[in-house]
Amino acid sequence: MPVRDAVFEDVEEICTLIEEHAVYEDKHDLKLDRAEMSGHLFGPEPKAWVLICTPPGRPDLVAGFAFCSWNFSTWEGRPGIWLDDLFIRPEHRRHGLGRELLDALRARTTGRVEWDMQAGNAKAEAFYAQLGAEPVPGWVRYRWRP
Repeated sequence: MPVRDAVFEDVEEICTLIEEHAVYEDKHDLKLDRAEMSGHLFGPEPKAWVLICTPPGRPDLVAGFAFCSWNFSTWEGRPGIWLDDLFIRPEHRRHGLGRELLDALRARTTGRVEWDMQAGNAKAEAFYAQLGAEPVPGWVRYRWRP
């Protein structure tokens, strides 16, 4: 199976994937601190976790990732997963890797798997609809920064 949990040695690749995704979304100035990210993912109190996908038959290559953290729904009374970032490198798309990452997340919780999507991303909308995922009507996301 081409999906696995990230390990400490993947930090450089994870940061590179995030930066590549930022460029893909036309944000060219994102540069992450590898040591800080390493602490967030693999330190004594991890704040997030990552799944890595590899192309079929090529476990030596990283094709993409899902960057996640746990959440909890008081109304459902169970934990779920917050998918902060899903990115497959363009040359590895259309091979089912995004679906494999999301299936792996779905298998890790009986709760909700939730994420945000940038408005107007028709390709992503079609992909998520194909999974059976749907937008949440009546909810607006707020963000409060320091």
